[in-house]
Amino acid sequence: MFSTRRIRLAAAGVTMTVAAAGIGIGVASSASASAAKPASAARPAASAHHQPKISIARFDLTGWVIDAKYTLGRNTGNTFEQTYKDSTVQGVPIAGPFVGTVFPPVDYVALPIGHDQVYVTWLDPATFAIVDAFVFNFRTHTVYDYAPGSANPESAGTITVKHVGKHRIP
Repeated sequence: MFSTRRIRLAAAGVTMTVAAAGIGIGVASSASASAAKPASAARPAASAHHQPKISIARFDLTGWVIDAKYTLGRNTGNTFEQTYKDSTVQGVPIAGPFVGTVFPPVDYVALPIGHDQVYVTWLDPATFAIVDAFVFNFRTHTVYDYAPGSANPESAGTITVKHVGKHRIP
């Protein structure tokens, strides 16, 4: 009886050892077989084609005529036609409550900030104070506008290009 019991205990011990080893081997083999590289290591570094080059080179909007129609924010309901010349821009309300308001021409600086995107700042020619700032996305035809001078200076909407200037949007 003692020998049978010892054999059963020994057999149970061997079984447990083999089972544990099998589980360990299964875990080790599945872990090594399915171990994925971290997402950052799995993908090669993005090429320069997908990463816009950082630059402060100005973009010349001479000849561009852009209608900005606002559906959100301070300028909701207004459409402004923006006509760009060498270093100046004229904004004229062509639809909405501001029609008839005359805004003086101002200087501008335009910077490409991504594919089909341009950041434009309008400046008072006498003081260089920021009059208005825009981000135009020519792919999605959207505009984001920040016009200082009120508690809620933000506006957003859509753009329509009425005339393309001599330089293409980068």
